[in-house]
Amino acid sequence: MSLTHAQMDARIDEHFGYEQADDVEGVLATLTPDAVHDIVGSPTGPTTGPDGARGFYEALFADLADGRIRTVRRLYGDDFLVDESVWSGRAPGRPFGVEGRNRPLEFRLLHVVEYADDGRMKRENVWVDLAAILQQLPQ
Repeated sequence: MSLTHAQMDARIDEHFGYEQADDVEGVLATLTPDAVHDIVGSPTGPTTGPDGARGFYEALFADLADGRIRTVRRLYGDDFLVDESVWSGRAPGRPFGVEGRNRPLEFRLLHVVEYADDGRMKRENVWVDLAAILQQLPQ
């Protein structure tokens, strides 16, 4: 069974909503038990399942605050979407290893998400514009 574009939108928007609310359990519930979670360039490399992704989200929610995601464009395929978006908020911690000092921050994101038949994410690849983060948070 393939998901419609509207169903894929609803699922990724739900995922982003949990991220904006710093709700680790909510975010993890959007992943399948064997989901591959890949923040490209992360020292941990891809992780598997909600338990594998937990540490990333716990650190992310400590490092970033007041986050809002604005979708720029979405492209769709059979059971996957590509989402280009912009994150904006504050950096009270050390996002992606960079000292934030509670400064404002905005950067581009690219998500490639594959969905299981039940609508949960079975793969999430995320590319982060680290150059923009380094430019806005000089060390």
